Amino acid sequence: MTRIFETHADRIEANPYLYRPGRVPDTREAVVHPNYVMVYRIESETITILRVLHAAQRWPSAE
Repeated sequence: MTRIFETHADRIEANPYLYRPGRVPDTREAVVHPNYVMVYRIESETITILRVLHAAQRWPSAE
């Protein structure tokens, strides 16, 4: 399973706008498996992976 996350991280690095806009402003979301979503942010020359969520988790949190 680790390899699938690494593969998607490599795809994000190569083409940061490949995946859909996120539910939180200024984020994007990559569905890496039917049960997992990788949330990331693009800032200038930096891509930051913010979270890897199980699809059953509430995102964004209700706080």
